[in-house]
Amino acid sequence: MSQKTVDVLIIGGGPGGYSAALYCARAGMKTLVVEKLSAGGQMVLAGTLDNYPGFDEGIDGFELGERMKKGAERFGAETVFEEAVSVDLSANPKRVTTNRGEYLARAVVIATGATHRELGLPEERRLVGRGVAYCATCDGARYKGRRVVVVGGGNSAVTDALTLSKICEHVTLVHRRDALSATQVYHAQIEKAGNITFIGASDVIAIEHDRKVTGVVIRSKETGETARIPCDGLFIAIGRRPVTELFAGQVEMDENGYIVAGETTETSVPGVFAVGDVRTKLARQVITAAADGAVAAKSVESYLRTL
Repeated sequence: MSQKTVDVLIIGGGPGGYSAALYCARAGMKTLVVEKLSAGGQMVLAGTLDNYPGFDEGIDGFELGERMKKGAERFGAETVFEEAVSVDLSANPKRVTTNRGEYLARAVVIATGATHRELGLPEERRLVGRGVAYCATCDGARYKGRRVVVVGGGNSAVTDALTLSKICEHVTLVHRRDALSATQVYHAQIEKAGNITFIGASDVIAIEHDRKVTGVVIRSKETGETARIPCDGLFIAIGRRPVTELFAGQVEMDENGYIVAGETTETSVPGVFAVGDVRTKLARQVITAAADGAVAAKSVESYLRTL
């Protein structure tokens, strides 16, 4: 098995990872990004991004990921498309093993992100970007004046429904329980919106589509009866899951599995930093992940001076 030593190894090639790579490489650090799929992370699934500054007509998530990769490589960062399968963050230097080799690093930046929980329907994944979405803030604008369905009953789902109600003709909020689990303050806002219909105790069991979403089929948990809801978009907001299994027992995490790291991006382990959706934070967006990466690079630089 091959072995390579670098100053900083970044696990994950999304906006947080490549922002960290750009700043680390520009600062003269030997920088390696380990990404298992393609540059961009979750951005690749987002279709057109309308809320990333500098692109007045939006930009495709895949294209932005490739641009971020090229920007980091311009200053010497290297990318390997391999999957990290084990890590030893307590070692000195730190050890990361992939499906193709082993890497030693003086510092590690974790940028593995978080993934949206899925309904698990067979049509779901292939309709992402064609009517199926997981982020109202990211994708809501393309459904202006249209009818959409939001699945979920927690704060994220209700916030998405309220966001969409301001731009969509009508929003149907479907929840598997008979009452919303969102904070009570949101309930009055739902009623006040005027164009949100709540359907409780029901599951979405199918997505109807031609080339794009045309409707969903729901089934009542109480009666077993099914009904069709015509719509142009389906927003799934049933929670997110941080991709942190690889680091279990090695860095401190909160009760939901997110890595505990503040605005410096420092974790509980010296020399290990966490950026983007994987860390505890208020907002999980492309721009906040990119900001994390820049901060992490400064923190890495300060850490390496102490060695």
